[in-house]
Amino acid sequence: MLSTSMERKKQIVVVGVLIFLGLGAIGYLNNWFTQSSKQEFILDKDGILTRGTLRVAVDNNSSSFYIYRGNRMGYEYELLLDLGKELGVQVEFVVASDIDEAFTKLEEGRVDLIAMNVQQNAERESFVIFTEAIGSMSTVLVGREKLTSWDTLGMDTVVVRKGAVYKSQLEQIKDSLSLDFTILEVQDHEETLLDRVYEQELRWTVAEKNVAQTNATYYDELQLGLEVSKEEPVTWALRSTSPNLLQAVNSWLLEKKKVFIPRTYARYFLNSKNQYERTTNAYSSLGGNRISVYDELIQAQAQSLGWDWRLLAALVYKESRFDTTALSYAGAQGLLQLMPVTVERFGVTNPNDPAESLKGGVKYLQYLDKFWMERVPETNERIKFILASYNIGQGHVDDAWRLTLKYRKNTQSWQEVSNFLNLKSDPKYYRDPVVKSGYAKGHIAVKYVRDVLALFQSYKDLVDP
Repeated sequence: MLSTSMERKKQIVVVGVLIFLGLGAIGYLNNWFTQSSKQEFILDKDGILTRGTLRVAVDNNSSSFYIYRGNRMGYEYELLLDLGKELGVQVEFVVASDIDEAFTKLEEGRVDLIAMNVQQNAERESFVIFTEAIGSMSTVLVGREKLTSWDTLGMDTVVVRKGAVYKSQLEQIKDSLSLDFTILEVQDHEETLLDRVYEQELRWTVAEKNVAQTNATYYDELQLGLEVSKEEPVTWALRSTSPNLLQAVNSWLLEKKKVFIPRTYARYFLNSKNQYERTTNAYSSLGGNRISVYDELIQAQAQSLGWDWRLLAALVYKESRFDTTALSYAGAQGLLQLMPVTVERFGVTNPNDPAESLKGGVKYLQYLDKFWMERVPETNERIKFILASYNIGQGHVDDAWRLTLKYRKNTQSWQEVSNFLNLKSDPKYYRDPVVKSGYAKGHIAVKYVRDVLALFQSYKDLVDP
């Protein structure tokens, strides 16, 4: 009896040890996989070229990145597109609410580059490297009256954007001159704060001088007053583990600072009327939170399709740029570029009528959704198949699906199927017995899907649902 009891105790101890070791192993593996997953995104130039995407943190303001009449625009946006062409990759724009969030995303590997007005400081240099100067920036105090000295602020409050450099700049002035004004950080962007000063909701704020000058052109009451900081060089930032990417960006900067960057800067900052129109227009993500004049029609049709309306808007922009009279070389017409056979099939009498074009296009999209439903049950993946089919025809995408099946790859994965769609210009593949629709420039449809989804992501970032 005693022997049996002792044996049981030993068994319990052994089981306990095994459980402990098992949990430890699980914890170790979980940590390993987490670290591996994180490391997968922390890449230098070669890894980024292999991935085909450069992820960049940007700001949503009138100088960086915004939507105007459905089109993505902005000073940094145009510069980054050119950099992407230089590197041969697509640029993925990741909107950061402030500079602190941008640095967090960089450190965690969620972006490869910060394209915001960054000023070098020792605190960040432990994990960050900075590019050559891309320009310079000074900041000013803005109010409805012009001050001649800091002590005239008295005990007023200066409201500034949270996470920007403005608070530390003001604190240096306040401490050095022993002043009594208060500094209040809020989430509002500096351009929103300038609006609030104009509306007399606030007395004082701080903004970049070029942004303040643009706004003062139309808000006569805004006064650019005391200098908060002198002109200092601003850069972009990368992880310290990306020296090869840094070298590539600096080489690009050296060449583009000769003509392209000054010319782009002049277009965004030295023509204040154009800048004001783009940022205050109802169809600007900064001014009116609209994408196009057809937003309500698109919203209604997207509801019947079960899509986010901004995805349908991205498709319409890609097809016609919201031009109801658009006509392609192949005879496609209207907002959703309906082909004559589609017009007839879905009962569209006037493809140039925006309501009819949208209704007919959505009926076609519903048909494609039904076609792919059983084969690709996951909604987000299926949307990629639908978009490709809309662009190049379902027959060619169906061919790519059959090739994927033949080569024993995952037929429910757009990544796998798109690889074969890319190969449909290769005789080895378009002459395969399983292929029914023959030759196709499949890579164009693959890029089309990528472009529509990238625009949709920007619409989601910048325009309310």
